[in-house]
Amino acid sequence: MQSRRPQAIINLNALNHNFSRVKQLAPASKVLAVLKANAYGHGMLAVAQALKHSDALGVARIDEALALRAGGITKPIVLLEGFFHPDELQQVVASNLQLVIHHREQATALVAARLDAPVRVWLKVDSGMHRLGIYPDEFNELHQCLSQSANVQTPIRLMSHFACSDELANPVTLRQLQLFRQTIADTEGEVSLANSAAILNWPQSHADWVRPGLMLYGVSPMADGSGNTQGLQPVMTLSSSVIAVRHVKAGEAVGYGGSWIAAHDTRLAVVAIGYGDGYPRAASNNADVVINGQRLPVVGRVSMDMITVDIGKQSVAVGDNVILWGPQLPVEQLAQRVDTIPYELLCNITSRVQFSYVE
Repeated sequence: MQSRRPQAIINLNALNHNFSRVKQLAPASKVLAVLKANAYGHGMLAVAQALKHSDALGVARIDEALALRAGGITKPIVLLEGFFHPDELQQVVASNLQLVIHHREQATALVAARLDAPVRVWLKVDSGMHRLGIYPDEFNELHQCLSQSANVQTPIRLMSHFACSDELANPVTLRQLQLFRQTIADTEGEVSLANSAAILNWPQSHADWVRPGLMLYGVSPMADGSGNTQGLQPVMTLSSSVIAVRHVKAGEAVGYGGSWIAAHDTRLAVVAIGYGDGYPRAASNNADVVINGQRLPVVGRVSMDMITVDIGKQSVAVGDNVILWGPQLPVEQLAQRVDTIPYELLCNITSRVQFSYVE
């Protein structure tokens, strides 16, 4: 019997297609593939195993890196937030991890530590994002301090992060690029600037390393449009099944609070997915799904385990597959409808959803 449980089907061929698209756009750059937040909800270990041609992997925190090492991943791993406490440095060395240094206290702690071997450091400059990164006026001092430390492999790699690279008309990206180049002038070391949006939109920022994240998963980093307009293929299909088909009459209310009232006699499909699985409650009366190739509206409130879909006279039966997002229904469209971003929808998938990986 077919499972009624919600499923996230991860297409590894699409993942590698998107990686190839990165290489097409930035052929001279090495690729630091970003796998933080469980590979944007796609399953970190499986994605790491599939990205055989990436030059390094990026995660946010040490627990993510250690999970990859425990899973047999030997590729270079970069801690994009660096270390949180000096006690982590011994584990960084033991697990052969690389560090982003983004504030003075980290640099001081690294230099003061007693380590068995030097670590690879990426020194991050705040060029205008104003979130993480050393200040430009302290760059020379801290770069020299780190370069002279026996705890640091040289040359140090240099990086920054763009705040508005998804906005083509915004001059902030060019100002950040100019400030970064001025800051690191005459400094030796490989450079990394470009996230997914910059890979797509700002080729002058590609430098030695690019850092694709969202685009690897086939999703557009831009404020509008979808990945397919940029030559990307959606990696995740979120689906579930119809568990009941019901008749409702004109004037009858459906779901919690009776927020949807049938305007005429119709039929509803009850689908086994809800906010307990990560499907957004904001989709109540405000989204579509695909059943048997047809787009049909979600009606009534999204509950913890179920949604209801107005199927009218469409041929729909118990057990039919329901697509919440995927190639037929881009996640970017749902994100726009519920006033969020695709990142949040992908990362919010819960452990109740069954993952399967296909090629």
